[in-house]
Amino acid sequence: MIRVKVHFFSTIRARIGVKDLVVELPEGSRVSDLKAEIASLYPQAAQTISGMMTSVDQEFSDDNAELEEGAQVAFFPYVTGG
Repeated sequence: MIRVKVHFFSTIRARIGVKDLVVELPEGSRVSDLKAEIASLYPQAAQTISGMMTSVDQEFSDDNAELEEGAQVAFFPYVTGG
């Protein structure tokens, strides 16, 4: 198992009600696995988390990025505007 620290911003933070969280996942897990775990823990955030931007260790990442022990993952909404 690996432990990753998760940081939430904006709408996802409001839906979950926490700023930071530590999640345990099996080795070889990816961002998509982390999103699924968060959706399982917080069903009210399932739809929101699926479309969030993700960074892993301060680098923008996609759902296929593999997570390592101690990774710092942040979720925040896409910025839009005109």
